[in-house]
Amino acid sequence: MTDATPARRGRQLPTADELRIWRDFIETTAALGSRLESRLQSDSSLSTGDYAVLLALSEAQGQAMRSSELAAHIGWERSRLSHHLARMERRGLIRRQECATVPRGAEVLLTTAGAEAFRGATVPHLRAIRELFVDALTPDQIVAAGEIATALRARLDVLRAR
Repeated sequence: MTDATPARRGRQLPTADELRIWRDFIETTAALGSRLESRLQSDSSLSTGDYAVLLALSEAQGQAMRSSELAAHIGWERSRLSHHLARMERRGLIRRQECATVPRGAEVLLTTAGAEAFRGATVPHLRAIRELFVDALTPDQIVAAGEIATALRARLDVLRAR
């Protein structure tokens, strides 16, 4: 068995080159996320968390989702989502109500103000994504980034299922 086989690679620590690439990847994605967060906040007064919730609700049937479904959709723990929704509700971006079909279930609804805030934030946010991510890469690198994201997501899904 060579060092390049997946079984062997899974049993050893990362090499110096792999660690360098990992660190560059993590630091770059953190810087990119921070820059996008800052731009979104200054352009629209929304956080990336607000935007993720508003995006999910804007795409949902009836612009509403059960809170547990919303948490799973955006990849958040339910307690984190609950605290965030309370802040968004105080700002009038969403409304929560008891779910008619599930006892003790809550449904999250997009308000008119939330829909307007989302629409106002979308074009500047998409421009920032274009400037900070898309324009920095070649078309082949964009494809490769998608393949990398898919592979990482699949691995995380496998590990979560264990």
